[in-house]
Amino acid sequence: MDTTPAVSANDLSTAAFGGNPGLWPLPPASGAHDLWVRAVAAGGQGRYASGFADLDRLERLPRSATTSSLALSTRASFLRQLGWHTVARGWDGRAAAVAAGSAEPGAADAGADALIGLAADALGVGRFAASARALEGAAELIGAAATSRPAVRMGWVSAELAMFRGDGTTAVAHARRAVDLAAGFGSVRHRVKSHVVLAAALCSSGDLDAARQEGDLALADATRFGLVPLQWAVACLLADIGSQAYPAARIRAVRDASAEAVTRWGGVWRPR
Repeated sequence: MDTTPAVSANDLSTAAFGGNPGLWPLPPASGAHDLWVRAVAAGGQGRYASGFADLDRLERLPRSATTSSLALSTRASFLRQLGWHTVARGWDGRAAAVAAGSAEPGAADAGADALIGLAADALGVGRFAASARALEGAAELIGAAATSRPAVRMGWVSAELAMFRGDGTTAVAHARRAVDLAAGFGSVRHRVKSHVVLAAALCSSGDLDAARQEGDLALADATRFGLVPLQWAVACLLADIGSQAYPAARIRAVRDASAEAVTRWGGVWRPR
């Protein structure tokens, strides 16, 4: 008799926004909102083909404006993570328009997500002023958000904007705020990404020893929890600045293996 505990739909939320982000296979979704959560969980693991498939299914179902906006932002996020910032901008723009026309619960969260996404899209193509304007718009919505998740993401992109502008001190302040907010939010994925961003911010401020320490810890957690895109991101950083815990060959191997896993699971990297 099989005594393996059944995986329930409730585990989707735990995989996407809780303590078990490496859960695989993911349980089936029952409705548009669950499909969005399932897609988020798959994307966090780097399983982009699965995530895109769930978002495609979601578009064929009845759904609220909030869910529709969140799904559009998530599609944009996947594209951006793979380097397609210009393509992502169109999806984030649609997400912002859908959320702006809604008074539903969660609309502020969705609207903030979309604007933060637009800020990140602009960063990817060097449009720093446009990024700052989008972040200002997101800040106006975050006060009405139902969760701290948009504020965590706001911290990430604010730190990245400061890094691009050469202001390492401000970048570290934003990144530390994201770390603090993520600890309260309860999502392992958000916590690990916040530490990845902090490692990059510390590097931009010139504190390489602290950056290496943060990066090593983030790499260990990303590996432990199966967060392959974050493994790749932090390994790229450590390949440049060195690691205190791992030899350079090991860091390069993790970086390359993570990129290959993403490709194997349906992610299409933008050519550099």
